[in-house]
Amino acid sequence: MPMANNLANQQPHAHLNHENDSWKKSLRLPPKDNRPQTEDVTATKGNEFEDYFLKRELLMGIFEAGFERPSPIQEESIPIALTGRDILARAKNGTGKTAAFVIPALEKINVKKQKIQALLLVPTRELALQTSQVCKMLGKHMGVQVMVTTGGTTLKDDILRLSEIVHIVVGTPGRILDLAGKGVADFSDCPTFVMDEADKLLSPEFSPIVEQLLTYFPKDRQIMLYSATFPLIVKSFKDKYLVKPYEINLMDELTLRGVTQYYAFVEERQKVHCLNTLFSKLQINQSIIFCNSTNRVELLAKKITELGYSCFYSHAKMLQSHRNRVFHDFRNGVCRNLVCSDLLTRGIDIQAVNVVINFDFPKNAETYLHRIGRSGRFGHLGLAINLITYEDRFNLYKIEQELGTEIQPIPPPIKMYFGHVISFRDNHEYDKKPGDSLKPEDQLELKNSGDLLKSENSKDLLEPNDLLKSENLLELENFIKLEDPLFQLGHAY
Repeated sequence: MPMANNLANQQPHAHLNHENDSWKKSLRLPPKDNRPQTEDVTATKGNEFEDYFLKRELLMGIFEAGFERPSPIQEESIPIALTGRDILARAKNGTGKTAAFVIPALEKINVKKQKIQALLLVPTRELALQTSQVCKMLGKHMGVQVMVTTGGTTLKDDILRLSEIVHIVVGTPGRILDLAGKGVADFSDCPTFVMDEADKLLSPEFSPIVEQLLTYFPKDRQIMLYSATFPLIVKSFKDKYLVKPYEINLMDELTLRGVTQYYAFVEERQKVHCLNTLFSKLQINQSIIFCNSTNRVELLAKKITELGYSCFYSHAKMLQSHRNRVFHDFRNGVCRNLVCSDLLTRGIDIQAVNVVINFDFPKNAETYLHRIGRSGRFGHLGLAINLITYEDRFNLYKIEQELGTEIQPIPPPIKMYFGHVISFRDNHEYDKKPGDSLKPEDQLELKNSGDLLKSENSKDLLEPNDLLKSENLLELENFIKLEDPLFQLGHAY
């Protein structure tokens, strides 16, 4: 990326305000995160945030959020974004994409100007809430006014909020277009238009809305697209709307290096028993368990709770207020396990999640990539375990080929606990141990469950001492240690 290199090199490394660094002494820095990190975030050029001549108030927010120096995507993106050039950026999930566009967006805000100056468009409500929190966290010393708006909330509240000063709007396409169409949200003088998870935003579901939304922006606006995957539809949009975009591609491989991937070959009726074994044998900090339907999400959450484990669930058919509560509480460590549909595969960053389990294997590589990207955030180590039925075997092979990755059979120390595990790569079925057969009451029954579920004991669930260990799992313990702090806010944005 010669242009980014040149811009970075032109900036003197005698950092901003080095003659007066007293302001740094007043910073309230979070505890240092000493967990090992992979090259996904450590292979940098050695730049510092101060090299970009950012406002001191913004630097204060950056450092107090726990950021120390830019990740590779931030090094490539920030200096280019500050010049106003259009950007097409492709980088892995969990490598700092959000801050790569939030930091330059904040830097360009003029707080004295009482107009919307940046729109950050995202595909899901949860991602909108998270992104707005990042904006507020990094810009907390700047006086920047950030508004988040999504479907599922009352339009009246948004209209009242927009009657006040708003500098940055974060939201989902339908609601933003509604506000713009009613003349409530004025983007006529808004210079910055960012699309996070751009591949989803340009899918047939959203693309017409996005294109219509652009008509409310000035012709000289800056458009920045960020995503882990860029299908052909993104190229079509780029050719039509972006002006000589600067292209960033940090995807030498698709999957995060810190995420180790395994599969267990099981029968459908044995999945709950297999999941129960994983819960009892792995050191899980927090886990996300994915199902392929909203009905199965609720049923599995109920079964996990009945087995004695703390559990939340979330899916698209829930009330928005319930979804918000689940997301907030899970993020803050109230509960260890979250069962969900693909609602939470996009961009959601919860650093305490070190295990992702595909209870139902996804149908395509894109969904798989986004699911497993919920662990191993910001170069840390994570584990992805896939429960595979006989019908899933072709999808497993197809996804491996498309992503250029290998999903390994679950290792022998785990296999000994799964009497039903089969490795179909070598066509060998492991012998069932006595007592390993699934009891009828452990099977997932297809009947309706009640409201949001969580264990009464969920409040004191994150003590390392209460986790079951096995000396036979030493091969996995390198990936899922619990010695690090539960949650380091800020590092993975």
